[in-house]
Amino acid sequence: MPEDSLKIGLDELWKRLSTSNSGSLLKKHLTPTVYEKLKDKVTDYGGSLADCIRSGCLHLKSHCGIYASDPDAYDVFSDVFYPVIKDYHGVQTLAHPKPDFGDLDNLGFGDLDPKNDFINSTRIRVGRSHANFGFPATSTKEDRLEMERMTVAALRTLRGELAGKYFPLSTMTPAVEKQMIQDHFLFRNDDPVLGDANGYDDWPAGRGIFFSNNKRFLVWLNEEDHLRIISMQEGGNLAEVWQRLVKGLTALEKKLTFAHHPKFGYLTFCPTNLGTTLRASVHIRIPNLSKKPDFKQICDKLNLQPRGIHGEHSESEGGVYDISNKRRMGLTEIDAIQEMRRGVEKIIELESNLRKTKK
Repeated sequence: MPEDSLKIGLDELWKRLSTSNSGSLLKKHLTPTVYEKLKDKVTDYGGSLADCIRSGCLHLKSHCGIYASDPDAYDVFSDVFYPVIKDYHGVQTLAHPKPDFGDLDNLGFGDLDPKNDFINSTRIRVGRSHANFGFPATSTKEDRLEMERMTVAALRTLRGELAGKYFPLSTMTPAVEKQMIQDHFLFRNDDPVLGDANGYDDWPAGRGIFFSNNKRFLVWLNEEDHLRIISMQEGGNLAEVWQRLVKGLTALEKKLTFAHHPKFGYLTFCPTNLGTTLRASVHIRIPNLSKKPDFKQICDKLNLQPRGIHGEHSESEGGVYDISNKRRMGLTEIDAIQEMRRGVEKIIELESNLRKTKK
């Protein structure tokens, strides 16, 4: 994070936000009354309102605009976090169900594209936070190194197709770095919005990437969240990707304790990723459907989110889109996967029909 941004006090941050025309959820819900109520509060981790809103006040075009300084922040600053969470996730009440990953032996679905006509690859990721540790704004270098030590010890217990190797960013060789860039595994410290939320403090200490020997199971350490756990492979076999992710999660949970909240589900740094924290996506070839003027509305009705293949705000290439589930809160993990599965099947049906009409 730029050093001078840390020196900007809460009064100045509030002035910049309150006098702006920002369309962020932070600006919408941090009213003058709420600000006065929260401005002097501090969490048990030492987190302040300034820690939570700094990035959103410096980057007024942010959609959300607020990060949690630590797990306690969601309740200590509930007068702003609760309405932001309800607004973003489209839920009326904060009552997330208990985790449910489904019956892995009887999922009722398999490969969504067995003939490989549409789907290039399938990817599912979840975020996890270590219990009893702050998020970036309230974590020290020692905290990050301890979380790295704990996680690497757990990763070393993985067996079978989950077994692999951990690569710390601090000691990564140029050759390994080049390969990780080619594999699209490497994460960087180049997002100013995340940087001004303390996301890159003490970089690269405590940060690294684990991937299985077959490169289908990955774990990012201290990127944005403490852990980003990822299962992926080429093609459309959603069942295999899901089964691998859940097996990996189950194995890690035997060694690690993750932060969980009765109202929000699994806790993460950004309130947009609460609940299941789950994002299941496909890179899918839909050159005809994506040209329709109502393409985004079609996705909205299916609770899907279309993105370019290089992530949010990027463009499509050759009619290939990243299509993922939109909802993360108010439903179980298996429900989120099934919703994504049904949506992708409908997208394939619509694209298939358009291809037929062009012949």
